[in-house]
Amino acid sequence: MAQVKRRHKRPIIGVTGPQKGGLAAWWCTNLCVRLGGGIPLRLTPMRPVGADVLDGIIIGGGADVDPSLYGDPVDNEELLLIESAGEEDQRPALGSQLISLLIAPLLFVARRLLSTKNPRQFDSARDMLETSLIRTALEQDIPILGICRGAQLINIVSGGTLFRDLSSFYGEVPRLYSVLPRKKIVVTPQTCLSQLMGSPVQWVNSLHDQAINTLGQAMVISAREEQQVVQAIESQDHTFVLGVQWHPEYLFYRPAQRALFRHLANCARKHGQENRKIP
Repeated sequence: MAQVKRRHKRPIIGVTGPQKGGLAAWWCTNLCVRLGGGIPLRLTPMRPVGADVLDGIIIGGGADVDPSLYGDPVDNEELLLIESAGEEDQRPALGSQLISLLIAPLLFVARRLLSTKNPRQFDSARDMLETSLIRTALEQDIPILGICRGAQLINIVSGGTLFRDLSSFYGEVPRLYSVLPRKKIVVTPQTCLSQLMGSPVQWVNSLHDQAINTLGQAMVISAREEQQVVQAIESQDHTFVLGVQWHPEYLFYRPAQRALFRHLANCARKHGQENRKIP
């Protein structure tokens, strides 16, 4: 297990990812964490760090979660293991749309070249690492931000389940798959997410194959899309446990998305000060 040496006053934020690939997501998350005031530390199955030495945790996106973790049987041929609400429609400002169009091709190429994700594969080693981190974090009230797969795992560890097939939600409308912020979501009022993002209507990207079904213990829905797919959850019993179905790290040019990482860093700093006497 990797050792963590503190040489600074910024909170250390562990960022999980696959053993191979995932570099585009890591680079963007690294940037967002630093802009938010934290120090990112990359965690993989072969390079783990215990949650008790971290001030905050980001559970990143990637391979679909193994359905056996929430009691959904898997066919043998399907199981391939990797080794190791009425608000005004507020569209993004023109400037933000132009930035999105300029950055999106770069992100698309980077994800294609650097990703190893296969929708029919499960990463058992990563599942084990991340479920362990989430359990410890929930027990010790370590701030967590779950991204896409990470949001789903937070829900599963809390006792919830997933929809493995989303086709029933998109019977009359096309299913969106884009790194650009083209999906409209509505944020639930009086939630932590609503306080961070400001406007109740947000535009996000969409890169997921699964989604949250039944909620885990203490979890509440903090955002949905128009087809009613859950887009964000958060815990009522912890200082900061938030899971978002989109990828805010790829939207680093949008202030509302950077606010998620900034709040995580602020909560992580407070956790470190209270538990490890960090200045």
